[in-house]
Amino acid sequence: MPKHGHKIVERNLVKRRLREIGRRWALPALTEGSRPADLLVRAKKGAYEVEFSVLEAEVMTAVEAWCSGEL
Repeated sequence: MPKHGHKIVERNLVKRRLREIGRRWALPALTEGSRPADLLVRAKKGAYEVEFSVLEAEVMTAVEAWCSGEL
């Protein structure tokens, strides 16, 4: 039985997508924001089935909430 019910190829795809979102948008936003922080992203099972744009939107919503002080 594959780990977490998904094959390594699928897990690596999600990992690469989240890394790219962090590198391009999340980390620069945290660096420029008034509340710098480290970023840890844990993907839920639903992350395997959504498109890149959905992952990007969800991560950026959380980052923007953190930078604005809502979290």
